[in-house]
Amino acid sequence: MACIEARGLRKAFGTTIALDGVNLRVEEGRILGLIGPNGAGKTTALNAILGLTPYQGELNVLGRDPWTARDQLMRDVCFIADVAVLPRWMRVSQALDYVAGVHPRFDRAKAEGFLAKTTIRRASKVRELSKGMVTQLHLALVMAIDAKLLVLDEPTLGLDILYRKQFYDSLLNDYFDRSRTIVVTTHQVEEIQHVLTDVMFINRGRIVFDCSMEELESRYLEVMVHPEQVAAARALKPMHERQMLGRSILLFDRVDRQQLAGLFADPGDLRTPSIADLFVAVIGDQVGQAQGAVR
Repeated sequence: MACIEARGLRKAFGTTIALDGVNLRVEEGRILGLIGPNGAGKTTALNAILGLTPYQGELNVLGRDPWTARDQLMRDVCFIADVAVLPRWMRVSQALDYVAGVHPRFDRAKAEGFLAKTTIRRASKVRELSKGMVTQLHLALVMAIDAKLLVLDEPTLGLDILYRKQFYDSLLNDYFDRSRTIVVTTHQVEEIQHVLTDVMFINRGRIVFDCSMEELESRYLEVMVHPEQVAAARALKPMHERQMLGRSILLFDRVDRQQLAGLFADPGDLRTPSIADLFVAVIGDQVGQAQGAVR
C-alpha cells in the first residue's frame, strides 16, 4: 500500500516552476532518501506532502489530500525541518510538558530516554543550548511521537559526526519498525546510505532517478581501470566516467559483472557505486548538458 502517491504534481512561484509534473510512489514501511541539489524542489515537495502549500495535480498521503485534510493528517505525521523553531525562553522540561499536553501519541518516557543520551539538562532554557543541542532536543521530542510518517528535512544539520551517527542509529533501532515510513532529505548522502531502502534524485522540479537500494546494488557497477584499459572499458558504454589518482573510474548500468571481472582482473577495482557517485553521474551529466545547450 502506498503511503505517499503523487501524479502530475506541479507547483510554481510566479515564473519559477518548483515542481514540474512529479510522479512518485512511496510504499508503507520504507525509508526514502530524496536527494537533489539546492533549488531542485526538495523542500517544495515536502511542503506539499505536509499540506503546507497548495499544488496542482494529485497527491495522496496516508489516504488523505494533505491540503484539504491537513488537521487529520498531522495526527499521523511528524516533521523535522532544517531549523529547529523551539521558543528560546522555554525550558527543556516545559517543552516536554507542552508536547505531552498537545499530542496524544507522545511517549514522554521515550523522549526522556533520547535526552538521557545527551548532556542536555531539563532545567536549561533553549537559548542556553548550543545549536546542536537544540537540534537534539527537537529530535527527541519528534521521535517520541508514534507517527505513521516521519518527514526529515536535513535533520542532523548542526550536529557533529558523533551525534549524526547516533541519530541515524536511533532512527533504525529505536524508531523504525517496518510499519512506519520515513522520508529524508540531506546533503550528507554517505551517512544515510546504510539507512535507506529507496532513493530518488530530484532536479529542476522533476524526479530523474527512482530506485530501491536492492536494485541499485544489483544494477550498477563501478570499475577503476589503468590507462591502457580505458579503451576496452569505454567500449562497454559506461554511463559516466571520472578520474582519480591517474586512473579512470567508469560507472555502468546493467552490464554483466562477470564480463567486467574478466576484463579487469583485480576484484578490488570492481564495486557497487555509492549514492553520491551515482548522484554525480546522473545530476552532473544533466547540468553539463544544460550548460552545453545554453552555449
